[in-house]
Amino acid sequence: MRIGIDYTSAVHQKAGIGRYTRGLVKALAKLESGHEYVLIMTGGGDQGLVAPVGDLASRLPSNFQIKRVPFSDRFWAVVWHRVRLPLPLDLFTGSVQLFHSPDYVLPPLLSGKKVVTIHDLSFLRYPEGAEPSLRRYLERAVPNAVERADLVLADSQNTKADVVELLGAPPEKVEVLFPGVDERFRPLEDEQLLERTRTLYDLSFPFILFVGTLEPRKNLARLLDAYATLRMLGEIPHRLVIAGGTGWLYEGIFRRAEELSLGSDVIFLGYVGDENLPALHNLADLFVFPSVYEGFGLPPLEAMACGTPVIASDSSSLPEVVGEAGLMVPSDDHEALAEAMRRVLSDPVLREDLVSRGLRQASRFTWGRAGQQLLSTYDRLLDLPQG
Repeated sequence: MRIGIDYTSAVHQKAGIGRYTRGLVKALAKLESGHEYVLIMTGGGDQGLVAPVGDLASRLPSNFQIKRVPFSDRFWAVVWHRVRLPLPLDLFTGSVQLFHSPDYVLPPLLSGKKVVTIHDLSFLRYPEGAEPSLRRYLERAVPNAVERADLVLADSQNTKADVVELLGAPPEKVEVLFPGVDERFRPLEDEQLLERTRTLYDLSFPFILFVGTLEPRKNLARLLDAYATLRMLGEIPHRLVIAGGTGWLYEGIFRRAEELSLGSDVIFLGYVGDENLPALHNLADLFVFPSVYEGFGLPPLEAMACGTPVIASDSSSLPEVVGEAGLMVPSDDHEALAEAMRRVLSDPVLREDLVSRGLRQASRFTWGRAGQQLLSTYDRLLDLPQG
């Protein structure tokens, strides 16, 4: 069978959905299936891409091919979802028996089964934290995709429940496919690598780490409040390191740091690439993730895979991800967060217990497992025998 996968996010986005899509396709490429996969991406040329398309093609097996569609992803979003011009994608890519969009929306298609991945419904659950124009676009395009799809994949049970409740999808139409942790996220013993990363980011001190895009639902203002409270609870040598690129409506985060007079005790690193992120996790004494809403929440899982103890909020999907392997606190209680941070930093027995439990929990989420489930899902939709 010929299966089309929208690979646009994988070549344009370093984190988030881009990383998710790369992980799934890499897992599929390792599996024997007999299918022909067509990776579809919009735009021309390699400028601004995560990696040159030629490099990608050289790493793929022979049953994978790349199809480039003219014009940008933004252009097609306007044509398909704002103007609603029903120009089928198949005209550019050739017919496929199944098409999978890992990025919320579906283009017009002449034929074939349709699968769409919904990572979260934060634009509905937490609309005040979403960029207004993006929210308006998603409010139109996502319900349409869910209605047209033969199957909806959700990153968690929490996201599945949201799709059923907020978009009215039949429960049997929505299947949970947990993402995986890339194998590079693991405890590192390479002291030279760790020291290079420490020097690169000038981290010559113990620190607490957060990783994620700077946007309102990540709850970073409350993390800053908790850190300020932690400093008042007692003398600690730890600084707070925040790694992540700016998203939207992020100005209040920097403003809150100034209001609390945290100065150089809070370090904003900006975006940190995958080549340095595992070492950064290994260097941290504690990972904190107080997000208000997550469709899945990969950063705390990656931290646990590196052997870093985790504290996370008890909201949305995070209890599914963290389980009993980390400390969970209410997302609206900065004092509880501060106390949890104090406990982990001051109690070596608790810390070692969290490290051990975190490594076991992270091992449950692999891209190999996700890829095998996805292949079985494709075969089921295509009425093929499942291995």
